[in-house]
Amino acid sequence: MSFDIIKLLPDSVANQIAAGEVIQRPASVVKELMENALDAGATQIDLYIKDAGRTSITVIDNGCGMSETDARLCFERHATSKIKKAEDLFLIKTMGFRGEALASIAAVAQVELMTRRADDELGTKILIEGSVVKEQLPKPMSVGTNFTVKNLFFNIPARRNFLKSNEVEMRHITDEFFRVAMMNPEVSFSLSHNEKEIYHLPKGNLKQRIVGLCGKDYDKKILPVQQETETATINGFIVKPEFLRKTRGEQYFFVNKRFIKHAYLHHAIENAYQELIPKDCFPGYFIDIEIDPKEIDINIHPTKTEVNFQDVKLVYAILHSAVRKAIGQNNLAPMLDFDVTPDLGFDLGEASRMDRPVVEPNIDFNPSFNPFKSQPQTRHSSGNWKILYEDNNDTVASNINKISNFDDVNVATVVDNKNLYIQLQQSYIVTTMKSGLLIVDQHLAHMRVLYEKYLREMENNIESSASQQELFPQHITLGANDASLLKEIMPDLEKIGFRIQQMNATTFIINGTPADSKNNDAVALLEKILDMYKTNIVDLKLDKKLNLARSLASQLAIKSGQSLNPIEMQDLIDRLFACAVAEVSPDGKKIYTILNVNELKTRLN
Repeated sequence: MSFDIIKLLPDSVANQIAAGEVIQRPASVVKELMENALDAGATQIDLYIKDAGRTSITVIDNGCGMSETDARLCFERHATSKIKKAEDLFLIKTMGFRGEALASIAAVAQVELMTRRADDELGTKILIEGSVVKEQLPKPMSVGTNFTVKNLFFNIPARRNFLKSNEVEMRHITDEFFRVAMMNPEVSFSLSHNEKEIYHLPKGNLKQRIVGLCGKDYDKKILPVQQETETATINGFIVKPEFLRKTRGEQYFFVNKRFIKHAYLHHAIENAYQELIPKDCFPGYFIDIEIDPKEIDINIHPTKTEVNFQDVKLVYAILHSAVRKAIGQNNLAPMLDFDVTPDLGFDLGEASRMDRPVVEPNIDFNPSFNPFKSQPQTRHSSGNWKILYEDNNDTVASNINKISNFDDVNVATVVDNKNLYIQLQQSYIVTTMKSGLLIVDQHLAHMRVLYEKYLREMENNIESSASQQELFPQHITLGANDASLLKEIMPDLEKIGFRIQQMNATTFIINGTPADSKNNDAVALLEKILDMYKTNIVDLKLDKKLNLARSLASQLAIKSGQSLNPIEMQDLIDRLFACAVAEVSPDGKKIYTILNVNELKTRLN
């Protein structure tokens, strides 16, 4: 006997499946509720978080509110007020429209909704737990909506266990708060965590909003960008080249005030800064692209952070032109002006006074000097090559030491064990061994050595005494998320030699750096480490200690182009082969190769 095996899923199960796409962590709930508040026409939105969203998330707005029927219906799947027919999907002007967010949230949390319209005497209160309505009753309240989401993933323990630390989850929440608040300066926002207010953003213009979110110093760091065409209108701000940092912190793209990620358009801005910033710096920007909704498709990703443009090359050109124009108008781009006067505007002090006596230059004159006579050759002299063919009792090492005029080869020997060490192009160490030649990439080798050292110190809870104290302690001011990240990894940084003191929520003092850092600028070094740490979190999803050890080793390892003396070369190779894994670097690249005698014979015959 056969049975039908395909059945319709119960709504509760279907909602949990949808929640897997839409609600990934507390920050996902924050995004959906704040966007709904904006769509409701709110001019004041307050966000209250407890325990990084694990305990509760509350969003209170003064928007239009909902009727009793709408309050109940909004928790049904595919229930939305934003679209009525399929064509509306290509005319989206609101933030939320899929009709799955509230149903998904209600499926994996305990939700309390209180809402009231201006025309109603009483509001409506609804309690839902795991998609099941527990209570619905009238409620006296002010106009607007209060959403409280408690115990997220209470009925899916496995999902709850996969949540990160409070610091990490709070950074994701702050990211979403920034993305919603940034391009809506006409709306007041506030963010509180564990009853402590973190952000209070009154109504204002876009520049005031950026300053409120990123810090007061941004008032002087940013330039306006404006470009209006028939296809698109560009509005926003870019960070001045001289204030760019070595982290990717301030990079915000919006399309019709909706946050997006777009690598191709990022390249348009990066290219506009070309030749104005060092290679290891990143452009900062806060850009909104206003475009006809018919020209874009935003329903290609569950979180709606990816967008397709019908003519992305044209948008690229408009954006690139707008940024270049902004830089040029503020006299930041190099300019040639052949009509300027010789007066450069500098005060040269006493040296520029024309009433000072002119001193005759002292010139050494050699009457026998003939500039056309060939001079003795001091480089690549043919005499140096004779020693390759002379039959004498010198060792091979001493012979090669005599050839000291090669541009890219540093030849040296270690007297103790008679080993020969050659540094090729200040990047590779070549040394002899029984079977042939060992060729080592000095940067990758040192990276492996430092990686295992730092990992050992952090795992064994060893505090490194090798710290290089700063003669003048340096201050570093970070964004809220980077400051939170630094605070999280600071105990591990202390173990490997950093000495950092927190002054306030976003400012730190660097009193010392690891001895391996040598002459590195402390602030630039810390910024690079934070940037690589964040990149590894996103791209590789590394464990915290592995991530930090890898980030530190990459930044502090000796670089290609750095000259090493024979003692340093021998020490590096000895330390490399004392490592647990000497063959590959932490990022999986091959550290060394061996060229054996048989290969040499094959190549020379």
